[in-house]
Amino acid sequence: MKDLTENIPALMADIGARAKAAAAELAFAPADAKAAALNAAADAVWARRDEIIAANAQDMDFGRDKGLSAAMLDRLMLDEARIDGIVGGLRAVAGQDDPVGQTMTEWDMESGLHIQRVRTPLGVIGVIYESRPNVTADAGALCLKSGNAVILRGGSESFHSSALLVDCLKDGLRQAGLPEDAVQRVPTRDRSAVSEMLTMTDTIDVIVPRGGKGLVGLVQREARVPVFAHLEGICHIYVDAAADPEKALKVVLNAKTRRTGICGSAECLLIHRDIFETIGQGVIRALLDAGVEVRGDAQVQTIPGVTAAADDDWGCEFLDMIIAARVVDDIDAAIAHVRDYGSNHTDAILTEDDAAAARFFQRLDSAILMRNASTQFADGGEFGMGAEIGIATGKMHARGPVGAEQLTSFKYLVTGDGTIRA
Repeated sequence: MKDLTENIPALMADIGARAKAAAAELAFAPADAKAAALNAAADAVWARRDEIIAANAQDMDFGRDKGLSAAMLDRLMLDEARIDGIVGGLRAVAGQDDPVGQTMTEWDMESGLHIQRVRTPLGVIGVIYESRPNVTADAGALCLKSGNAVILRGGSESFHSSALLVDCLKDGLRQAGLPEDAVQRVPTRDRSAVSEMLTMTDTIDVIVPRGGKGLVGLVQREARVPVFAHLEGICHIYVDAAADPEKALKVVLNAKTRRTGICGSAECLLIHRDIFETIGQGVIRALLDAGVEVRGDAQVQTIPGVTAAADDDWGCEFLDMIIAARVVDDIDAAIAHVRDYGSNHTDAILTEDDAAAARFFQRLDSAILMRNASTQFADGGEFGMGAEIGIATGKMHARGPVGAEQLTSFKYLVTGDGTIRA
């Protein structure tokens, strides 16, 4: 391909045209060919793991020079264990049922028509994301599985890692006899490429932004292409009066500290007033002992080591070893807080009371609601999807973890027998 990186509009027009042509071919590719491509890509990733780790070291240096936080550097980092996870994700997606062509429903009409609603690819998907290089593999795999071409515009931090992962995906496509242009990466850090993508209505069918509030807000403001909303993960955990102490302790610690830089990390802890002096105290002290900065309301501040919460700590996605915490009078106060400050991503209740759990599930409308489970499970892989392209927090088309099935639309197949309308 001719180097067009000095002419961003021409570069993006070329990428878009090639993606559209590839999507037309991939839309009817056999399921076994797509699975073979993904398994071959997994083989390539594992075979080239040393190269990928070396490329990632360059990205880590770039991230440090840019002043990324420890949590953001953790998002960026690849080691052999994480590459093994990428390989496992590719194989898991390969092994799933192919959604394309599946009959969703069918029926007969008195007119004599037989009507089927079947799954069909969306076409070309543009994915704009920040530092996590594994998104390159996840998004590429899910788009390929669902018969879509994908244009990947990763963050500047993961530039070198993502390039090698895309090379591996292309290796898989080539070995399976599928069009290599089905997976393309924008080969420049120039931010004007993002602006171009948002207006490519002739070649891109949907944009998926995956990142912080700034990125998603930019995409939603400027996009002329339809957008799957993937807002920030302001995840809440409410510890109910009927919470089990042992479960509460281990779930809250995991939800906050397992990986602080992912969108499923808990950012706000709500504690029922009746158990603040018992379970609540224990949970807060455990967080402090784990190195978490707890920013609390007046009552939580009575625990030594807690700092005062500012107004903007409620509804903040810290993506760090920080959590906001407050005491609430009852479950309805907790629900009201989540409605005011949540992002409709993932919220959890810790309780042994079935009625309380039912009330929490019924009265909140987050994409994912959990009971007695860590919010870190907000992940397509943990939902059995093999991987995810993101967590959709909007209500149109896809919601929650977006896997291969969610990257399809549908069409109607109508069969008659010389049937005419009266």
